[in-house]
Amino acid sequence: MRKIIACEFVTLDGVIQSEECEGDGFKYGGWFFGYADEVTGDVIQKRLGKQVDLLLGRKTFDAWEPYWPTHSDFWPNVMTATKYVASNTRDASDWQPTVFLSGDIAEKVSQLKQQDGANLHVMGSANLLQTLFKNDLVDELQLMIFPITLGTGKRLFTHGTIPAAFKITESQVSPNGIIIVNYKRDGEVKTGTMGS
Repeated sequence: MRKIIACEFVTLDGVIQSEECEGDGFKYGGWFFGYADEVTGDVIQKRLGKQVDLLLGRKTFDAWEPYWPTHSDFWPNVMTATKYVASNTRDASDWQPTVFLSGDIAEKVSQLKQQDGANLHVMGSANLLQTLFKNDLVDELQLMIFPITLGTGKRLFTHGTIPAAFKITESQVSPNGIIIVNYKRDGEVKTGTMGS
């Protein structure tokens, strides 16, 4: 069974949006580059070196499609990874291997998880992530939490996220104050009372 792993850069106030999308008013594209350091660079290179497949929203795919084929020396695996793209408006791309998923995305992704193959990494793809969280399809989070707030932009968690527990499997803090933390799904939310 394949795992779905959300790999995201996130601000203290939960923003994961990083690129300027025409007409949406987001003006902080590239907010994470000013905080990059050797530690975060090493973690990113380790992540990009893994053989994975990608699960992407259509907007993220549209931004990546012209970029990565001409910059794949930085991330060779992006060319061989199967790109599964959630879209009701596209069904073909010259960037292969790519598979478009339409209709009931939660059901399609659930079926993908049951197949043999590499784990599925989600990057960016804020709208798709909301569907995955609402349907309890995310197995792990690999986050880099940056010491800034933006106040605007698409967020990691929004309305409709189900209650869920996670546990830390790895963590460190970079010299520039970025918290690098991995979580895996850990059952239901545990509650209690004071003094118990």
